[in-house]
Amino acid sequence: MNYERYLNPAIAAVPPSGIRRFFDLAATMKDTISLGVGEPDFVTPYHIRNAAINSLLDGETQYTPNRGLLPLRKEISRYLEDRFGTPYDPETDIVVTVGASESIDIALRALVSAGDEVLVPEPSYVSYSPSVIFAGGTPVGVKTDQSNAFRLTAENVRAAITPRTKALILPYPNNPTGGIMERADLEALAQVVREKEIMVISDEIYAELTYGDNTHVSFASLPGMWDYTLTINGFSKAFAMTGWRVGYICGPAAILTVLNKIHQYGILCAPRQGQVAALEALRMGRENGYEDVEKMRQSYDRRRRLMVDGFRSMGLDCFEPLGAFYVFPSIAKTGLTSEDFCARLLNETHVAAVPGTAFGACGEGHIRCSYATGIDKLNIALEKMADFVNNL
Repeated sequence: MNYERYLNPAIAAVPPSGIRRFFDLAATMKDTISLGVGEPDFVTPYHIRNAAINSLLDGETQYTPNRGLLPLRKEISRYLEDRFGTPYDPETDIVVTVGASESIDIALRALVSAGDEVLVPEPSYVSYSPSVIFAGGTPVGVKTDQSNAFRLTAENVRAAITPRTKALILPYPNNPTGGIMERADLEALAQVVREKEIMVISDEIYAELTYGDNTHVSFASLPGMWDYTLTINGFSKAFAMTGWRVGYICGPAAILTVLNKIHQYGILCAPRQGQVAALEALRMGRENGYEDVEKMRQSYDRRRRLMVDGFRSMGLDCFEPLGAFYVFPSIAKTGLTSEDFCARLLNETHVAAVPGTAFGACGEGHIRCSYATGIDKLNIALEKMADFVNNL
C-alpha cells in the first residue's frame, strides 16, 4: 500500500535527528563511549526523587491543572525573578510543559501562520527548524561562526528580517557551540526587535550553566523586552532531570492563554510526579543556595577545560565554550567532512560524536561532543580521538 499519499509531505520530508542517528548506532556497539546526547551523567538528587516517591505513596496520581500545579508555578515565578530579574505572574504568565521541547512546539504553533518566517540561528539545536515546519511556517537560518564566538549579531538578524518574519528563536547558552550572548549583544538585538516588532522565543534551558565570570542575562529582563519575549526553561539540564520531562514557558498572558489551549487539547498536563519533583528542586534550591546545581556546574567546568585542552593538543582548532556542556571543535584540518569524521571515529574507535551538520549546514567542518559524562570516560575518549586524528 502506498502510504505516501496520506502523509503531510512537508512533515514527511523532514529528516530524522542527526543526534539520535549516531546515538542509536553507538548503542548497537560494545564498549562505546558516547559524547553524543546532551544528558547529564548525574542522577537526580535524592531529595528530589524522594519527594516524587512520597507523592506516589500518598496516592497523588491525579491530573494537575492544565497550566501546572500552582505551588510549582509560584516557585518558578520566584526563581526567575530572583535569579534572572524576570517577573511573571504564576496565575497567568506561566505554563508547565512536558519538557522545554513541548514549550518550543506550542510557542511556534501559537505564533506561526502559513507563510510566516521564523529566524533560526545556525548552528543551533536540531528541533527548532523542524518545529517551525510542523507549525506551518518557514525557518530562515541566520549564520553564526567562530570568528564572532558564535554570537547572534543585530546586523545579521536585521538583514534576515522580511515582511513575513514573525519571530526569532534565541537559543543561548547555545547547543551545540557553547556560545553565550553578553548583555551588550542582547541590547543591540533588542533595538532590532523593538524596531521590527517581532517576537522572541528565548530558549534558556542552559541558563544556569555558564563559566568563568559570565552569568546568564535573560532577554526578557532587558528594558522593554518583556512584552516581546516568550521565555523557555526547564529542569533537565541544570537539575539533572532529563527523564522527568518538566519544562515551562513564560510570557504575556494574552499569548499564554492561546499556548495553554494547545497544551490543554494536546497534552492536558505535565506528569504530576515530575511537577512534584520540580517543585522540590526549586524549593530546596532556594533554601540551600542551589547547592546541587553549583556542584554540577563546577564539575562541568572542569570537564570543559579538559576537552578544550584535549582537542587543542591534537592540533585541532577548538572554540572555548562559555555555556552549556558541549564543545564544537573544528575538524577541517583533517580533510574529512563532519559526517565522514564521525562515522569513521565511531567505527574505528567506538567513540560517538555528532556531525556539525546536524545543527545546520554551516556546522560543516565541526563536530559536537558533550562533556556531560564522567572524567574517566572523557580521558579515554580523548586518547582514542588523538590517535585517530594522528593516524589520518
